[in-house]
Parts: sequence; structure tokens; C-alpha cells
Amino acid sequence: MEARLPSPFFIIMQKAAFFDIDGTLTNENVWRGLMAYFKTHKKRRLAHLAFLAVHYPLYFIRRAGLISESNFRAPWAAHLAWYLRGYTLEEAETVWDWVVTQFLPPYWRADTLAILQEHLQNGDLVMLVSSGPAPLVRAIARHLGAPHAVGTEFSLKDGKYDGGVSGEVCIDQLKAEHARQYLSRHGLDVDFESSHSYADSSSDEAVLAMAGNPVAVYPDAGLQKLAAERGWKVFPPAG
Repeated sequence: MEARLPSPFFIIMQKAAFFDIDGTLTNENVWRGLMAYFKTHKKRRLAHLAFLAVHYPLYFIRRAGLISESNFRAPWAAHLAWYLRGYTLEEAETVWDWVVTQFLPPYWRADTLAILQEHLQNGDLVMLVSSGPAPLVRAIARHLGAPHAVGTEFSLKDGKYDGGVSGEVCIDQLKAEHARQYLSRHGLDVDFESSHSYADSSSDEAVLAMAGNPVAVYPDAGLQKLAAERGWKVFPPAG
């Protein structure tokens, strides 16, 4: 029998590190930065009033247990697009840059940023995964030196944001789906079993579970319980 030579073609599987942002890399929500920009610059007051008029009643409905946490947060993330309606991509860059450079600096978690930088130094594929506006998530990723990012994409019409979203909001279990779709589109092969994931909320269960080394970072009560049940690492460690 003729010996078969090994194929010169093989797939290189990369180790990855997936990071949530709010509560994980920061101790504040990035959407507050978006609102702070428009408040500081005295713009989009009607959009802000409309946002509050829609979502404050939903807040109390959620508190009463009449809608789920996910059904409360998904429209919240989607309707942030109202603030950018009519902005070109170039005009919106001013907003994203302000949030990253002016709003977020006091809220970074230095300890988890150090973990992210360690993954970058080790040559791991680092991706930010957030429900926030995708252009803002990408701006944060650039600031941190992370080459990959997924978030909620805002839709465009004639080169301007039209106040809607493109596709599904990147939230809860859809965060993991968005991350996988991104990897597939870009031809990136990841060894998920050797990869790491970092998040702070039980709503991020799917993102944490997609990697072989999940880490509950400053976990909320739900994630603290889930981590204990599944034997997931908690950071910072207790005691």
C-alpha cells in the first residue's frame, strides 16, 4: 500500500479570550456614557425624553415581575439608536471617542484590564462582546488594543443612522451567537476548550459557557450562584 504523505494544509486553532464590558472591564454601564455625551453637549433632548417616556414605565413593569429582565433590557439597548438618528458615521465617531476618552476613564477596572492585556501579550485572540452599540464597542476595543469586537449594530439609511438596529440585539444568549458568527465571517478558528471568557452577570451564561475556562468577574448574585454550581472560577477570588 502506498504511504500517504501528510497534507501541507492544516487548520491553526487559536486560543481566545472573550470579555464582557459593563461590570467586567468597567464598573459602570457604557450606555450612561452615551447619554452623558448628549447631556453635556445639550443635544438630543427630545430623543432623551422619548427614551425615558418609553423605558421608565417598563422599569416598573419589570420590577413588578410582569416582563422578564431580557424583555426589559433588549429594547433598552435597541432604542439607544434613537440618539444617533441622522448622524453620519463620521459625526458619530465624535460621540464614541468622547465616551471612551472622557467618560470611561474613572470607571475602568484595572485588575481585569491587566488580565486582558496579558491575553494580548500571550498572542490570544481577544474579543469584546457587549450589548452596547457596536461602533462604541469597537472604539473601546481599539482603545484597549483588542482586535475584535461585537455589539448591537445600528442600521443606516443613505449613509446616516436611521434610529433602528440591524439584526438582533446582542444580548443574553445572543452574545455567544454573535461572537461565533463574527468568528465564522472572518475565518477565525478558535479552540473553545482552551479559551477563556469573562463576564459579571448571570445573563452572560452563554458567553461564559462557550469557553472551557469561564471566569465570573465581580459576579452578581445570580452568577455567583451559577459559578458555585458549575465550579467556575471567580475573580477577584474570595478572601
